[in-house]
Amino acid sequence: MKLPALLVPLLALSPLAVAEPMDFLPIFNGQDLTGWSGDGYIVEDGAIVCTPKGRVLTSTHRFANYVLDFDFKLTEGANNGLGIHYPGNGDPAYTGLELQILDNPADKYKDLKPTQYHGSIYTMVAAKKGALKPTGEWNVQRVVVNGDEVKVELNGTEITKGILGELQEKFPKHAGVKRRSGHLAFCGHGDKVSFRNLRICELPPGANVAGVRSAGFTPLTEGKGLSSWMVPSGSEDHWINFNGIIKYDGRSTAKDKNLWSKESYRDFTLVFDWRWAQEGAMKKRPVLGPDGNRTGEMVEVEELDSGVYLRGSSKSQVNLWNWPVGSGEVYGYRTDKKQPAEVRAAVTPKKKADKPLGEWNRTMITLKGDRLSVLLNGEMVIENAQLPGIPEEGPIALQHHGNAIDFANIWIKED
Repeated sequence: MKLPALLVPLLALSPLAVAEPMDFLPIFNGQDLTGWSGDGYIVEDGAIVCTPKGRVLTSTHRFANYVLDFDFKLTEGANNGLGIHYPGNGDPAYTGLELQILDNPADKYKDLKPTQYHGSIYTMVAAKKGALKPTGEWNVQRVVVNGDEVKVELNGTEITKGILGELQEKFPKHAGVKRRSGHLAFCGHGDKVSFRNLRICELPPGANVAGVRSAGFTPLTEGKGLSSWMVPSGSEDHWINFNGIIKYDGRSTAKDKNLWSKESYRDFTLVFDWRWAQEGAMKKRPVLGPDGNRTGEMVEVEELDSGVYLRGSSKSQVNLWNWPVGSGEVYGYRTDKKQPAEVRAAVTPKKKADKPLGEWNRTMITLKGDRLSVLLNGEMVIENAQLPGIPEEGPIALQHHGNAIDFANIWIKED
């Protein structure tokens, strides 16, 4: 399928300009370590404190694009770090990225390499010195992780800027620099370091807004509310618009947990970004052949399941999930034994084009009559598949299936 020229830029994720005002949420309640896991850290006087046994303290949630603000206080000679894009295992400095937290003036650090001082992207990007306050005083730090860009501001001064794509070429053996999402982590070495006022502003991935508007698309995620959507009764606190990201926490107990568009649509093209916001349970799921039938092989995956209903029909749901077959599958048609073999094969993805868990995916769904095409991260995974009997018109729904998921940059064009 040939894409309209104006759509091509939209399908590539790009950095988003970060500007005030931004909405932040606390990720530490000041009382206990809810939302974090790890040994050797305590809460003292409203701060997270690393004890002599402190090593890695990991956030429950995974994050991709965000602005993170926090205060920290060092003791003499203290060494810690902030892990970003951490997968939850191994050394955060290498399986993810570590932004050094260090008492630079300590005599024992006089011979360190430039990439080991405070604020540095450990072993890769050296931070500027001079903005760190003396031990015993609180420092204010901001970390901006925005697509390929990582910046550190210390007490109002930018001290570090790294472009991950460039670092990936320079350090090809570094596993963490290849990642674009993950947990936050504090990387302790048994030294007393205190952290407080931890708050995060999650950002949607960038989009060519001018280009997609000129191509005739209208937004379904403008502003801070859900004006284009109907929130089911009982789910009002579970679907929210936060900084342009429609977030679902996976915990609604309402009878209808899905988020429905107020408008109904016939033929349309829908473009949107989505990402998994939390882990799922490990389960075995089937491997499919190109005909849509099971091969007999089972693979253990992290169970994550959601989707998009087309024209109000659960059967015509384009799946977003972490099964071996990948996102884009139309499960309701593939598993319908009454459908012709060619129908079932066509709604089976040609390949798994999903990004690693926690990273943003960009999807384009085109529905004309009963014909469906799905483009995922630039790969055509479903092409001109027939959906016999699909309703002629109906709303779109963002489907609930028990997993926390984020949606952003939702645009639609009726044909």
